Amino acid sequence: MKQIFKLAWRNIWRNKRRTLITAASVFFAVLFASSMKSLQAGAWNEMIKNVTSLHIGYAQIHAAGFWENRSIDKSLSEEDILQQLNEVEPEGLVGYLPRLESFALASSGDKSGAVLVVGADLEKEEQHSELSSRLVEGRLLEKGEPGVILAEGLAKKLNLGLQDSLILSSIGYHAASAVGLYPIKGIISFNNPELDKQFCYLDIQVAQEFYAAEGMLTGMVIHLEDNSQLDGVLTSIRGQLPPEDYEVMDWMELMPDLVEAKNLDEAGSFLILGILYIIITFGIFGTLLMMTRERMYEFGVLTAIGMKKWLLSFAVWIEIIFMGFVGAFAGIFGTMPIVAYFVQNPIDMSKYSEDAASTYEKFGFHPVFPMNFDINIFTSQAFIVFIICTVLAVYPILVIQSLKPVQAMRK
Repeated sequence: MKQIFKLAWRNIWRNKRRTLITAASVFFAVLFASSMKSLQAGAWNEMIKNVTSLHIGYAQIHAAGFWENRSIDKSLSEEDILQQLNEVEPEGLVGYLPRLESFALASSGDKSGAVLVVGADLEKEEQHSELSSRLVEGRLLEKGEPGVILAEGLAKKLNLGLQDSLILSSIGYHAASAVGLYPIKGIISFNNPELDKQFCYLDIQVAQEFYAAEGMLTGMVIHLEDNSQLDGVLTSIRGQLPPEDYEVMDWMELMPDLVEAKNLDEAGSFLILGILYIIITFGIFGTLLMMTRERMYEFGVLTAIGMKKWLLSFAVWIEIIFMGFVGAFAGIFGTMPIVAYFVQNPIDMSKYSEDAASTYEKFGFHPVFPMNFDINIFTSQAFIVFIICTVLAVYPILVIQSLKPVQAMRK
């Protein structure tokens, strides 16, 4: 068997030009495919990470029916929900982040705009999303402090800065009037343009007082050590909470539009990669066709002197696999330094085109695209090449199996 492998390796280099052309086509296919998949995976991971770490979280708990209309009247009792959650401590759970969220009209002077008011325990939020690292000016609110933290985009829109005052007006719990004047204690910057234009933080107690919803929450964010533990944590929590009173939703249920956009983008990339590999398939098949026809005399001689057809077929299959993997592994090792570079130095579209950057921002994407260094992306390309080569090897194998030594040697 060792001799078969040695023979196959020597045979692929008998015609070096043909082998190098075939390997080069596989090399560039793997290089392009791996780079594209790494960029796509990195961009989506960054997008999901930004949204989940800054606001949505990987999962949330609400009163039953809240997420459908997101009315503050569908709030839940903080005391009741904490009492039930204290009875379950699944592995991987860090804690719960209480939230009271609703929309309001923010105004200052002659400027105004709609904002999402997030009442939160900022000490716990700091553990979840590291808000202090995103501060542009000022500081975080202390517990019970009657102040507000504005997103940078919103502050620019309203032309506000530190120590300016912001008027918030809305409808509170059970149609109570909600009006308040709050000094700006901090300005925070998000990587997500949509969040940057509408976010406004209040301390949870101040928000409850503002909306006349003392002791009430619109939801609880589930804070995890690792996203891989999400399913187990959700199973434990759903088993504890009665479904007629509470809804427990993961990030895919909370952001179905994002999931659909991701699936659509992946479908588009599969189409492009499919076309690419179809081209490569025909290129490899052309090589096999020529190789098979050129070596008919050789195959005839080998079978005539007693070499079994299955062993000859195996040797030819090994040649094809070698030829594919030479290009595949060259492509993998050529892609790795490129991907590693762009992991550390993400592509920032704002540096190249303001129009392109603004287009991405309109769709809620931060125009920075890191690559994702995932070894599975590289190995999957080698696996695809293996499948292609194995399928194409059927042709020379069928030729060998139907071979008649005398006729082959005459050709």
